[in-house]
Amino acid sequence: MTTRACRLRPAAARDPEAGSVTVFLAISVLGLLVLIGLVADGGAKLRATQRADAVAAEAARAGGQALDLPGGIAGSGTRVDRSTAIAAATSYLRQSGHTGTVTISDDRTRLEVDVTDTQPTAFLSLIGISALTVTGHAEANLVEGITGGGT
Repeated sequence: MTTRACRLRPAAARDPEAGSVTVFLAISVLGLLVLIGLVADGGAKLRATQRADAVAAEAARAGGQALDLPGGIAGSGTRVDRSTAIAAATSYLRQSGHTGTVTISDDRTRLEVDVTDTQPTAFLSLIGISALTVTGHAEANLVEGITGGGT
């Protein structure tokens, strides 16, 4: 067969499955990228959740250390000033660059801090998910005076 005859051969004589591997490969690579994205961005979300929990715990600690100094100095015992505790925890959140809420429980024995943060995604942005929202929670017990024995 001459070169001219090969070029004039009809297109129907070609292999009907030619190029099917390319379509399969493209779909498989897209699926693998989504799986890699779930693993990588899922790990980043876990780290962001741990960070939010740590910030909430530190804010609760800061609020739990807000003592009523005039009452303690006057000898009426060590008490937590609840309004100062909320202000201290809120100030910690603001200074750390996080947003959240600080509340006192209904029985007024716990300071509760909830932190909300967002984590940008690396791979999931390929499918339209550009950020993941995470929350953290912590509580501090507002103990009146010293409890328990000890020496």
